[in-house]
Amino acid sequence: MSEAGEAGDMGARLRAQLAARGLTWPAEIEHAASLPSTNEHLKRRARAGAAAWTVVIADAQTAGRGRQGRRWASPPGNLYLSVLLRPTARDARWSVLPLAAGVAVAEALGEEGLEARLKWPNDVLVAGRKVAGILAEASSAAEGFESVVLGIGVNVSVRPRDLPPEAVTCAEEDLARAVDRVGLAAAVLARLSVWYHALDREGPRVVQAAWRTRSVPWWGRVVEAQSGDRRLRGIARDLDERGALILELEDGSRALLHSGEVHEVRAARD
Repeated sequence: MSEAGEAGDMGARLRAQLAARGLTWPAEIEHAASLPSTNEHLKRRARAGAAAWTVVIADAQTAGRGRQGRRWASPPGNLYLSVLLRPTARDARWSVLPLAAGVAVAEALGEEGLEARLKWPNDVLVAGRKVAGILAEASSAAEGFESVVLGIGVNVSVRPRDLPPEAVTCAEEDLARAVDRVGLAAAVLARLSVWYHALDREGPRVVQAAWRTRSVPWWGRVVEAQSGDRRLRGIARDLDERGALILELEDGSRALLHSGEVHEVRAARD
């Protein structure tokens, strides 16, 4: 089969699996063997007028990105997917879309039999090792959000070899069996649709409650955070309505983190 034929077949398979879940997908599903970045590709399509819920999926990326411009290793065998969202109500609730995507990915992995935990702001962990990440990139107009491209990368069958095994994993390694990328993509999109509409109807707290239920158990514990050039240490207390992490600092004051890297500070052993 030609590359074009395989691409069309994968898109059709994904659409069929969504239909089996009761979802008639409302926009195009584009598949490519390789792209520099599914997010960059979909952002260009968004500027050209692509419809909400357009999906781009690639077998590999040559210039995949994570948060803060970091390289995201993207070898063949994993899931690299981006979806275009165009919220109609342009308000602050949409700042928690990355949290909604995290819940969707965790639930999709749960369908495969993996117990996934969510680490603020957008990592998905299995047994303490990263299995997936989310990158949300918004385009704004005078009225607020115009569109959001959500990029989702899941290590399905290949663990990135440029990262230590204690830091990352892949689904097949933890399950000791094969995982269908198309089926996983369908589960992610189906659950994302559920949480998107819940956020639209009920506001950010319903998403935050679901996210916190699946989060790593750091609440009330001391963490260290690196946000830009700031390094903070404090007790992880909660999320605010925009999804920012609330830290209680040593002097009793509170700091809000909208982005950054966080890790738990473990007590020294005697």
